[in-house]
Amino acid sequence: MTELPDPHRFSHVTDWVFDLDNTLYPHHTNLFSQIDVRMTSYVSELLSLSREDARTLQKELYREYGTTLAGLMERHRIDPDDFLQKVHDIDYSWLVPDPSLGTAIRQLPGRKFIFTNGNRSHAERAARQLGILDHFDDIFDIVAADLTPKPARQTYERFAALHAVTGPKAVMFEDLARNLAVPKSLGMTTVLVVPRNFEPTFSEIWERDADYEDDVDFVTDDLGSFLSRIVGTAD
Repeated sequence: MTELPDPHRFSHVTDWVFDLDNTLYPHHTNLFSQIDVRMTSYVSELLSLSREDARTLQKELYREYGTTLAGLMERHRIDPDDFLQKVHDIDYSWLVPDPSLGTAIRQLPGRKFIFTNGNRSHAERAARQLGILDHFDDIFDIVAADLTPKPARQTYERFAALHAVTGPKAVMFEDLARNLAVPKSLGMTTVLVVPRNFEPTFSEIWERDADYEDDVDFVTDDLGSFLSRIVGTAD
């Protein structure tokens, strides 16, 4: 369903900003499901809840605070380092190296960043498994964000200040439209990366972002093809 972009629409871009989970690697790899299961286990063990009750609370925290971590810190004063280490202890072999994506990212003119609500170690391991890690200038993770997750405006502003990113010269790629609202307001071009053919698992009510449609400039379900078109290597 990818609508390949006019490369001229991106000729002004000098900073390319990518979310990680379900963005740089596709939704159908299901890697995040491992993290999701570990978060449920963490909540269950922390609060002595059944897995069903723990998952219900986990999603409640996600909706209210933006991430499960933020909610657990606010309500239960947990150690964020312990949480991040445990929930990212996963099997990265689920990710298949993507040489064409790597080539497209490498050829993009300007700087490239990973901007994630996960931690740096997770981003590095995932990007390394994909074969794209060396193409990025830096990773802005939840620790760099002072543990305040997207879509909080101060987190984007912190990122932009740290790397001297000017909105009108930047583009943001994300799998959640709500996380594109602030970038759009800062003048960034915005690209929503959706699952291939809008897989049914993507349609959970709490993940729908219909109210943010106006914050999305482009939509793609194939990031590699989208970027290849921009750099002029698409078929």
